[in-house]
Order: sequence, then C-alpha cells, then structure tokens
Amino acid sequence: MYEKKLAWGVLFRLFHWSFAISIVFLVVTGLYIHSPWSNSVIEGSYSFPMAQIRYIHFVAGFVFIGAIFVRVYLWFFGNRQEKLWDCAPINPTNIKNLFSTIGYYLYFTDRHEPRIGHNALAGTVYIFTVIAGFFQMISGFWLLYPESFFWQKWGIALFGSQAQARFVHFLFMWYYMIFAFVHLYILIWNDIKDPEGLISSIFTGWKFFHKDAVK
Repeated sequence: MYEKKLAWGVLFRLFHWSFAISIVFLVVTGLYIHSPWSNSVIEGSYSFPMAQIRYIHFVAGFVFIGAIFVRVYLWFFGNRQEKLWDCAPINPTNIKNLFSTIGYYLYFTDRHEPRIGHNALAGTVYIFTVIAGFFQMISGFWLLYPESFFWQKWGIALFGSQAQARFVHFLFMWYYMIFAFVHLYILIWNDIKDPEGLISSIFTGWKFFHKDAVK
C-alpha cells in the first residue's frame, strides 16, 4: 500500500524549472557566442544575430542567478527536504547514505533507502552545482562589466585574467551540459527501478512510498 508524502514546495519547483530552462538557453547561446555558426552581422539588413544571442544569454543568465539565490534561500528556510542538512554529507546518517547510494547506482547492491528528499549523493552534486553557479556568475559579470571595480576585484582574485575567466566560464558550461544529461538519465533510471513518483514530484510536489517506508 502506498501513501503520498509532500516532498517539494512551490518555490522549490519554480526554482527547478527556472534553473533548468535557463541552462538550456545559456548553453545554446553560449556555444553560439563561443563559436558562431552564422554571420554575426547579416549584410544588407538590420539583423545582428550576435547581439540578439548575447541579449538572450544575458537574460537567461539573470534567471539562472535568481534561481541560484532561491536555492540557497531554500537551503536554510525551505521545508525539511529542501534544507541543506537533510542531504549534505555532514552527519553519520547522510555519509552512510552517500556510500550506499553510490553502491546502489553501481549495481553493487539492490538495497535502496527511500527518502522523501534528495539522497546524499544527489545533495553533494547539487551543492557543487550551486557553488559552480557562483563561479559562473562572477566570471560572467566580469566579462559583461570589465570596467566595474567590484567585478574586477573578484575576477582578478578568482581567475587572474579575463581570458582565464572566460575559459573557466566555458568549462563550467560543459559541466552543466553533462550534469543535465546525467540528471535526466538518473531520474528515468530511478523512476523505472523504484517507482516513487520522482519525475512527477517536480510537477506536483508529491512522492509515493510504501506505507511506513519513510517517516
């Protein structure tokens, strides 16, 4: 017998979709900015594709940054499952869950620990993903506003030069591409292997568990 458990609040779901959609736009426009596959200016017309693509990139970037700050807010003020200490490997329970989840994904064991929120492996990856987001934010703002003393100060401290900042910005874009594909694969794999409503929960907020499987 299954019972419903509320996993994600409305703000978390809005964060997820804002984050996901912004990544799609940032990756596509970022690849174009890095290596345009059309003329950056179309002769004999008012069309300026590079400017238009850069504008979309900037708008998506601000959505991405907003989503990052919302996630940090939810780490401390969200519901129980959305808080940092529920999934971060910072206590014995979560450290044990981290290694058991790795073993489960590598087919070393069939034992699955049901959790309303994220498992500790997912939590660890998401923490790194948010930290990477701040590096993207700082490098992106320094590239956008090179004359700003504030972003110069942070940019030089973290990256040394604008060329290095651009390189790191580009590398992290590839991280987000790989992250998105692996994320989708694991979601589908989990929903097939343990049908708890993992995919539907990001739309509805609810997951399904065997009665008394989780508290």
